[in-house]
Amino acid sequence: MPAFAAIGPAAPATDVRGHGRLRECPDCGLFMRLPSLPRGAVARCPRCAAVLRRRRTDPVGRSLALAVTGLLLFVLALRLPFMDVDVGGQTHTTTMLTGPAELEQQGVWELSLAVLVTTLGAPLGRLLALTYVLIGLTFPRPPRHLYAVFRWVEWLNPWSMVEVFLLGVFVAYTRLIAIAHVEVGGAVLALAGLMMATAAADSALDDEAIWERMEHAGVVAGQPPLAAHGPRIGCDSCGLVSHAVGACPRCGSALVARKRNSVARTWALMLAAVILYLPANLLPVLTLVRFGRGTPSTILGGVRELADAGMWPLALLVLFASVVVPLLKLVGLTLLLLTTQRGSRWRLRERTLIYRLVDSVGRWSMIDVFMVSILTALVRMGAIASVFPGPGAVAFCGVVVLTMLAAHSFDPRLMWDAPERPAR
Repeated sequence: MPAFAAIGPAAPATDVRGHGRLRECPDCGLFMRLPSLPRGAVARCPRCAAVLRRRRTDPVGRSLALAVTGLLLFVLALRLPFMDVDVGGQTHTTTMLTGPAELEQQGVWELSLAVLVTTLGAPLGRLLALTYVLIGLTFPRPPRHLYAVFRWVEWLNPWSMVEVFLLGVFVAYTRLIAIAHVEVGGAVLALAGLMMATAAADSALDDEAIWERMEHAGVVAGQPPLAAHGPRIGCDSCGLVSHAVGACPRCGSALVARKRNSVARTWALMLAAVILYLPANLLPVLTLVRFGRGTPSTILGGVRELADAGMWPLALLVLFASVVVPLLKLVGLTLLLLTTQRGSRWRLRERTLIYRLVDSVGRWSMIDVFMVSILTALVRMGAIASVFPGPGAVAFCGVVVLTMLAAHSFDPRLMWDAPERPAR
């Protein structure tokens, strides 16, 4: 049985009895030997096609340079003006922190916290953690706690949403230009540069190469000797396979063969999201008050406004991200849960692909939450024009967060375990 398929320079394949580092596929649970890969090669699982490793050229130097660039751009984004809006002769200037502050003053601290975490806390924390680890690896004797910091790089990744925030900026801009004169500040340009620098840093990063550098430096332990038989457990954080019980010998994370109570927790989170889905779409996400008169707007109402203004591509984008994607996530999770509980052998590879899509696209639904934050910050002109967040925005933010947590709680390896059980 081949251990992996390589895209790029060819590399020999071995099975679990051969040479090379033993790995567990994170999506289907297959154990295989992964030998040293040539630069540029991509190793995939032969059973479910999950990417096991992408071998990069100079993953420390390039990633460090791009991460430092991202931090400098982050400082600029926080210091420079974000947007200026002029309504009826009144001008209002905002920064990156104006939106969360206004949301807090309006009493919707849930939205304020979500925007702060996803646009400032998580992206900044991730860049700082990555920079610290990569700089530490250049020392002759790296700090012993680098492994703990590096785990945060992966944990914060799903919640770092600079690119989604920029799309929310674009949607807010198109809705504002109909009622006001808007000038884009330097912070938006810095955020665009930050998005590109972060994406390039992620593309240059090779997680396994970082763990191997830590092993060679003596910061963490390498793969221990494994018996020919007996239970093996792959670490969900660093990928090390061992016979250890309790904690991973390399990174210290808790070791479990499968996520605890995965199906039950996913059901609970998904059903909570279902409960919030209807009010999220029926209640107003914002109210525009102009000259003393309020105009509530729902998500679908915002889509109609964009369509009526002739912005059909943007209207379809918002409809897909804010209405269709959350619904498809709920349907997809329901399908995965029901088939897993029944021990179904039906289309395992296709169901694994559904899981990957559900896990990756949910963050893009935050567009409307970011748009509400931006409009609330910009349009603060008293009776002339003001925007107030609505209860629909809080419910919708809850749907996005809960579906992301549900996808993270689901363990796709359970789907592949079912065929291995004896038939009753």
